Amino acid sequence: MSQPVLSPEEIERYARHIVLRGVGGPGQQKLRAARVLVIGAGGLGAPLLQYLAAAGVGTIGVVDDDHVSLSNLQRQVLHRTEDVGRAKVDSAADAIARLNPHVEVKLHALRLKEANARALVAGYDVIADGSDNFATRYSVSDACFYERRPLVTAAVGAFDGSLTVLKPYETGPNGEPNPSYRCIFPQAPPSRLAPNCADIGVLGALTGMLGAMMALEVIREIVGFGENLVGRLVLIDALDMRFETVRYRWDPDNPLNGEKSAAS
Repeated sequence: MSQPVLSPEEIERYARHIVLRGVGGPGQQKLRAARVLVIGAGGLGAPLLQYLAAAGVGTIGVVDDDHVSLSNLQRQVLHRTEDVGRAKVDSAADAIARLNPHVEVKLHALRLKEANARALVAGYDVIADGSDNFATRYSVSDACFYERRPLVTAAVGAFDGSLTVLKPYETGPNGEPNPSYRCIFPQAPPSRLAPNCADIGVLGALTGMLGAMMALEVIREIVGFGENLVGRLVLIDALDMRFETVRYRWDPDNPLNGEKSAAS
């Protein structure tokens, strides 16, 4: 399939990408042709959506069933004070249109669940999960496995965050299947170990950092430069500004692509 031709206005808009070694015109055309689904238009999704739109991703899907509240605005920089009370998908669509009119936005004003996850995921090339609960993360990661879609997933706590890329439907260079989300988290931790931000708070700038890093991983996946984060988990400690990358492997006992799973 031929790549879309960039208009003169787009060439000027993306000039700093086009002259960038590793991206260039071909890479920008790949971004223009790409379809990316973003789960959540909140703390992680807000900066993620902004940078994907600014980068020129051609089609962006937004999944969220929530409405903008005043307490969101400390970190969810996509939304404005006058958006309080509006559906987040509508606020996000308006913000993206202001930022880049060349981006097509698909709105999914719903909660992603196991029952609808595969149908949503199947319509996009890359999935980015910025949800705030394990039930959604499991549903998204399982759907991406079955639909063979790369997944960029991140999580954020009060002063910490994590980021990785999942492609468990592929085999790694060691001959093993790539690890799945269930290799990292075989089951959801107790709620006392995973409190929500309403209970413990969250540093607003940290969500911006993680959301921008998610956008970078999506762009790297589309354009194809550098080593991706498959099998590597980036950990951020914002209290002491420390970054660590740990490696993780496929767990043969995991229920998704383990030795005894239905997919094996």
